[in-house]
Amino acid sequence: MTDIVQYPAGGVFDSPEEDRAYRKQRLAAAFRLFSKFGFDEGVAGHITARDPERLDHFWVNPFGRSFGVLEVGDLLLVNEQGEVVEGDGLLNTAAFAIHSQVHAARPDVVAAAHAHSVYGKSWSSLGRTLDPITQDVCAFYDDHGLFDDFTGVVYDVDEGKRIGHALGDAKAVILRNHGLLTVGATVDAAAWWFITMERSCQAQLLAEAAGDPIIIDDEGARYTRDFSASPYSGWLSFQPLWDEICRSDPDLFD
Repeated sequence: MTDIVQYPAGGVFDSPEEDRAYRKQRLAAAFRLFSKFGFDEGVAGHITARDPERLDHFWVNPFGRSFGVLEVGDLLLVNEQGEVVEGDGLLNTAAFAIHSQVHAARPDVVAAAHAHSVYGKSWSSLGRTLDPITQDVCAFYDDHGLFDDFTGVVYDVDEGKRIGHALGDAKAVILRNHGLLTVGATVDAAAWWFITMERSCQAQLLAEAAGDPIIIDDEGARYTRDFSASPYSGWLSFQPLWDEICRSDPDLFD
């Protein structure tokens, strides 16, 4: 098994090689976790991590490879033209069309996650952003957008640009009739924001099915977001899941 790279104090790695290894390990772990949470559906879904040296390149899962068996060695490095420059496998065209434009529009984003999760795509069909009805969803208060359009499977980078525009400076965007997309300054944060946003969609769907949820007021929602939804908080919230997947799936590092 490859040595596990730990996140350094202060977030600064000793070398790009160490940073790259960290990103790839966390990326493979995120796919395993997405599978365990049931976020995979056929060949749909992708998570990307920007390369620390070639900033217009990103690492991504190969098309058709199960999230549940994906390993670090399976990851593909893709350039800005959509060419696979490292790794063996096919590139998901939709992954390139969306993620290339998100990474281009947001230099601060290291990772982006998108999947066809059940509650995320169910909520997306309503064409609404999430309301601040729980402490957890306040992480997205005034910090997620809505791509209010659906034109089919995303194959065109111009569509990816429109999604990037809808995302803006936020940590997430709801793609109407499609699903969720989250971003982060670490792979850990991007993956965690997706996990908790999916659960927030589930919570609001359940609450609205039962009655009329009480909305947290603006002051309370903003305070909660500012207290618990920083990039570091997103990273930290992923760590218990990282510990679990390292113990249960050590082959992900192959």
